[in-house]
Amino acid sequence: MTNSSTNLEGMRALVTGGASGIGEACVRELAGRGAHVTIADVDATAALGLATEIGGESWNVDLSDTPALADLKLDFDILVNNAGIQLVSPIEEFPPELFHKILVLMLEAPFLLIRAVLPGMYHRGFGRVVNVSSVHGLRASKHKAAYVAAKHGLEGLSKVAALEGGPFGVTSNCVNPGYVRTRLVDKQVSDQARANDIPETEVVESVFMTRNAIKRFVEPVEVARLVAWLASQEAGMVTGASYTMDGGFTL
Repeated sequence: MTNSSTNLEGMRALVTGGASGIGEACVRELAGRGAHVTIADVDATAALGLATEIGGESWNVDLSDTPALADLKLDFDILVNNAGIQLVSPIEEFPPELFHKILVLMLEAPFLLIRAVLPGMYHRGFGRVVNVSSVHGLRASKHKAAYVAAKHGLEGLSKVAALEGGPFGVTSNCVNPGYVRTRLVDKQVSDQARANDIPETEVVESVFMTRNAIKRFVEPVEVARLVAWLASQEAGMVTGASYTMDGGFTL
């Protein structure tokens, strides 16, 4: 039985990057609590398949095409900014065009989506913006210049949205997981091995878990449950916060 305070029945949610990984887990969790979920993803086939499965909708969109988002108007009660990519490379070798793309996708696009949903949220007197940030929104790591910069920017954007949205019943928060068991992290194993000149078998212990008190990956469903709670009525007094879920990485 779902607790009434965390029941999302009748709410409309938009999850970006919702067809896989953390996004997919968020879609399933929100839908399981009664929300009608729209899955925004560049992978049209995967988004449509998941939307059909959970009784939601799909939106095939390239969020790095920000000019197409500039005049967007969206009507949702819950916005989950989750879409992202990663590149592991020393700064002196980091391709400028990929640095730009990561900042556009992971900072400028969330700004434009927040901008697009706020008027409707303000009108209804209720809204939840949940930004899937990272421990790298709070701490830095080598070889992740663009990702760290984008997530730090997202933290600031989220806090400004919290200040502006508070009088209108709109909250804005960040979720800050450590390394989550997704395909994005799987790819980083080989990238980190190459960047640090160590075997892939050593990456998890010597790179990913070296700061952790709890030596395991975060599961996507764990992140999704925190996102769903922040989206609920129960979290009405939580805003401008950054919730770490990192096994002690940021200690």
